[in-house]
Amino acid sequence: MSIDILIKDHHPQRSISLVTQSHALIFRHSPSLEKHTGDHTSPHNSYASIGDKNNGSSSANAPRCMVELVELEHADLSDYRRLTNQPCLGTLGLITLSGDIFICVVTGAKEVASVRPGENVLRIQAVQFHCLNRTDYDDFLDNEVNPYSVDSDGWDQGRSQQPVGLEHPCLALKKLLSDGTFYYSRDFDLTNRLQDRSLDTNNFDIDNFDDAFLWNSYMIQPLLKFRSRLSESERTALDNSNILTSTIRGFVESLLIPRPSTQMEGRMRSSGLPATLTLISRLSCRRAGTRFNSRGIDDDGHVANFVETETVVWDPGSNGRSLGFSYCQIRGSIPIFWEQQAGLLPGQQKVQITRSPEATQPAFDKHMETITLKYGATHIVNLLSETKPGEVELSNRYMKHISKSPFDNGQRRADRSESSLLISTEFDFHAETKGPGGFEAANRIRQFIQSSADSFSFFLMENVDVKARGQSHDDQEVYEAEKKRGADSVVLQQEGVFRTNCLDCLDRTNLVQGIFSRMAIEAFLEHLNHNVGQEFWMRHSSLWADNGDALSKIYAGTGALKSSFTRTGKMSIAGAFADARKSATRIYINNFADKDRQNTIDVLLGRLVGQEAAYLYDPINDYVMAELNKRSPEYSYDKPINIYVGTFNLNGRINGSEDDLSGWLCPPFEGAELQPELVVVGFQEIVELSPQQIMATTPEKRQIWERAVKKTLNRRSKELGGEEYILLRGGQLVGAALLIFVRSSAIGDIKNVEGSLKKTGMSGVAGNKGAVAIRMDYANTGICFVTAHLAAGFSNYDERNRDYKTISHGLRFSRGRAIDDHDAVIWLGDFNYRIGLTRERVLQAVEHDDLQTLRKHDQLNIQMEAGLTFPYYSEAKLSFPPTYKYDIGTDNYDTSEKARIPAWCDRVLKKGNALRQLSYNYAPLRFSDHRPVYATFQCTVSVVNETVRDKMSREIYLKRKSEVGKSGSHSGNLIEDEDDLLDFEPLEPGLPPPSSEQRKWWLDNGMSAKSTVKPPGYEFVPNPERLANPFTETSVPNWIERTQGEDEHDLNKPISNSSNMISIAPSKIGPRKLPPPFNPTDLPLLPQRLPAPLEPVKRKSVVPPPVAPRKGAPEIPMSSHPSTAKPPKQAPPAIPRKPAVLSSRAHQESPSLLDQDVPLPRNNLTGGPAPTRDVTPSMRFPPPPRRVGTTPMPLPMGNTLARSYTFRDDTRVSNPNPALPPRRQDAKARSVMDEDELPTMSSWQPLRPA
Repeated sequence: MSIDILIKDHHPQRSISLVTQSHALIFRHSPSLEKHTGDHTSPHNSYASIGDKNNGSSSANAPRCMVELVELEHADLSDYRRLTNQPCLGTLGLITLSGDIFICVVTGAKEVASVRPGENVLRIQAVQFHCLNRTDYDDFLDNEVNPYSVDSDGWDQGRSQQPVGLEHPCLALKKLLSDGTFYYSRDFDLTNRLQDRSLDTNNFDIDNFDDAFLWNSYMIQPLLKFRSRLSESERTALDNSNILTSTIRGFVESLLIPRPSTQMEGRMRSSGLPATLTLISRLSCRRAGTRFNSRGIDDDGHVANFVETETVVWDPGSNGRSLGFSYCQIRGSIPIFWEQQAGLLPGQQKVQITRSPEATQPAFDKHMETITLKYGATHIVNLLSETKPGEVELSNRYMKHISKSPFDNGQRRADRSESSLLISTEFDFHAETKGPGGFEAANRIRQFIQSSADSFSFFLMENVDVKARGQSHDDQEVYEAEKKRGADSVVLQQEGVFRTNCLDCLDRTNLVQGIFSRMAIEAFLEHLNHNVGQEFWMRHSSLWADNGDALSKIYAGTGALKSSFTRTGKMSIAGAFADARKSATRIYINNFADKDRQNTIDVLLGRLVGQEAAYLYDPINDYVMAELNKRSPEYSYDKPINIYVGTFNLNGRINGSEDDLSGWLCPPFEGAELQPELVVVGFQEIVELSPQQIMATTPEKRQIWERAVKKTLNRRSKELGGEEYILLRGGQLVGAALLIFVRSSAIGDIKNVEGSLKKTGMSGVAGNKGAVAIRMDYANTGICFVTAHLAAGFSNYDERNRDYKTISHGLRFSRGRAIDDHDAVIWLGDFNYRIGLTRERVLQAVEHDDLQTLRKHDQLNIQMEAGLTFPYYSEAKLSFPPTYKYDIGTDNYDTSEKARIPAWCDRVLKKGNALRQLSYNYAPLRFSDHRPVYATFQCTVSVVNETVRDKMSREIYLKRKSEVGKSGSHSGNLIEDEDDLLDFEPLEPGLPPPSSEQRKWWLDNGMSAKSTVKPPGYEFVPNPERLANPFTETSVPNWIERTQGEDEHDLNKPISNSSNMISIAPSKIGPRKLPPPFNPTDLPLLPQRLPAPLEPVKRKSVVPPPVAPRKGAPEIPMSSHPSTAKPPKQAPPAIPRKPAVLSSRAHQESPSLLDQDVPLPRNNLTGGPAPTRDVTPSMRFPPPPRRVGTTPMPLPMGNTLARSYTFRDDTRVSNPNPALPPRRQDAKARSVMDEDELPTMSSWQPLRPA
């Protein structure tokens, strides 16, 4: 499916869209978070692996990007253009560098392998990085990477042509990802081996990829989190688009093997199609790095150069049957803390062990536990030299840690006991191949590991083309059984693994692993009675030689040494010279180039200190999911179902199948005779566990018990007038069997039923111990049942704990689903935990019904309380006596020579909030040495109407989108902060949701908090009488009409704090201007009043008007937020107004009003006379008298208050003002007035300071 890259690079935000035929995935960088300033992480932090740094939540400074998945028919892409003409095959994810966020897309790939029909692998040949927030880097990388292939050693000689002085920040990453060592598949999970992934090629779930081998996990993780928040239909659409690409690093290649080379003509006739031989090497990214920068182990148990190599053979057979073979082995650095410095001479590369044995053992045990949980028993093959001092020191420490490991039984030979999970073999490769036989002598290792190779076996599956079989099948019943069983079935499983190492885990290791691979294929061909020709083995050797070269180039910088022998089976002179050249090249690269290579790897994996992953979010979809959760009762409901669970160790007997089993299988539910919807029955030792039986499974005895259980259930159902029970599914592992019966009316509510097995006997080789599991979806609730038979022995509780971990981690269903990935889990079976008391004390406690004392010493109870097994599981109170071991046919505990201590071996445990246990008891059936145990549960299952839910989801999505406008990433009308699209939940019921930058909880109807206050009309001004508290109910209006004569500049006055309106931000209206100077002539006429006596003006109550700025003086802006201004330290003294007669305006007034006399009105502010509209310029006023004790003060300039006024009136004439009292003259005083302007006032004396 083709993917187009479109871009919208104009205002307001730059967006990139990945468009398929049905959907568009749109990215938009958030400019509101450009405040990201870089590294805020402590420089003392260090991370040994990729997972350490990213486990926490995203930092607040992480670059954020909005993402949206929209259907193409609803996406507005009219403003987008094509970004590049290069093809887009998918995206590897997002990465941030220097504050810029880039999306990485695959632009070139080549198909290199076909593992099975419909499972293809592609090698990445070219990638491109597109910046989401800048246009500078568009098409910048087109010519920067060397378009020619590198030399045979994989070393770029600096031939890249890039602009001088300019370098794209992703150039090194592009070179790394384009070097031909990265692979991906659109069809299957490439990170897991065939045995661990689903057999169905149609099941492909990116959620189950193994992060240890997922090299773009750091870049793809934000997209995976986004994917997890999508609805099921959207998630399926995104998966089908192939936009998300997951890549491994290592080597993958397939070769077709023609039929003349295979000659597979045994019991299966050939179809004529060629067989396929595939080699897959997966390099771990947990402790990735170059040769001398990544050695040994880290504290999490991850080792350097850890590689899982899988050999796969697919043989298409005739008559619709095909066979699939898989064999897996691993390599890795020696799992201790050690380092080695690079040097120009071989003798300078000293090995240094950096930690003591005691400090190393915990990390060593973590590493071995991880391997045994995933692969089973482990056979270590150590190829280090016994003569080189550095390698000898490493080998001695290695073997010391193996001997102290809890997984080892103390043996270092190839033969091992049942309890051994870890054994080792030392094979000095150089010493063994030093003789005349050369590297051919390496085949001697076969004799040391043959026993383990036989016990580990290999994985073998059979594929049945049901359609082809049905066309020619004579037996319709067999055909229907095959169709019901499915197209794929497992014949054998690999139960262990070889872990091979040398110093670098490259040359010697690759040669020996090729030998192990050949041994496994030979065993496979022998099993089928097939023969192959020499050409097949030549192709096999060629694949392993190419594998060694690829892994060596990644770790050491050059191809592998000894590859000529691996390829041809003999060492030539040309091969020796090639090895010498490679060794010299390695020295140069390790000393001068590896540091930059290591830094690039760390950037790709997100391991640099302070490196932040991109944060993706889809606010509208998150809102939809939150709303759906709130409204879940509208499309879903809960209903209770009843479940019966019973377990019985039969001790290999079938004579009880004819007995009445109703006392065990048909107990009452809370005192009522009910028919449970599910009946789950687990058996152990359904066959005798003899050496001949433990390696094979025979279904005959299981079928006998199936009929017996079904007969009992339906007989009781008929008595109650109820429904019939039908067998839903059964499973068997040698002696352990699990049967699930379902009431006929409930079968329609059950779907996705699967089964799985896990062996734990003899370190995972034999099936005498292990587990059988069946899972299902009952309505929309996942339920899993596990019946297990754990290790026996009174003191082997550690091994039983280990069996639980092996089953819990290793048992997998399709899509990688584990046991704990269910809403309800029930374990039942013979767990074999004992009571830690003597036989006499146990019998005495049973006789006195002192079960509490027995429970205190019960091993399972003790181990669960310590958190060592069955974490988060619970068990009902044990109200019945121990169920093991009885004399058959009696109620007496074991009276044989062994005199077993009675114990509660048979148990039922549960986990999940949906489960409520109703009963827990045993039944008195005496034909076995165990007593059967049963438990009844009530399980609350969720029933979801998917049609209603999808319809509701669509309605909420469209409604929310219409509310916020075109706020998607393809829209041009964007909200400044996308956080406002999110649905904020109130902290407490009744409270409003929290506020954000754009919206405040006190604003109704989603009104913006950043508003602009405008009057309702020109004639309105803010009301200064409005109360300060905007939430107080009042009838006072916000605005009042402008009074007559009030100018427009009055609107620029600061809004009073008493107003409830929001102030206008200064940045939106600019600096404010001062009002014009006071003009007395603008005052309205006042009515005539009687003269009032003059009253002294109190200086502190005088309010000066604004003074016009002097000419040339800068204009001072005034803040519109008075509350933010700093108050003055001390208020300045009030300035009295200048007498009107001294104003230059007074000389321009008409003198015709000099004789008018109007009573002085009183000033409302000072209590004195109010100012007049006109002043007589020729009046002479004697100076006022000086008050005793008052310091004479000079009259400030600009005073506008006069002591005597005359008012203009067209009909009335005012009386003369009363004269001022005489003033004492001072010869030293000078008039502040200009004598030329006012000669009649030369007798005035200003007040002077004393």
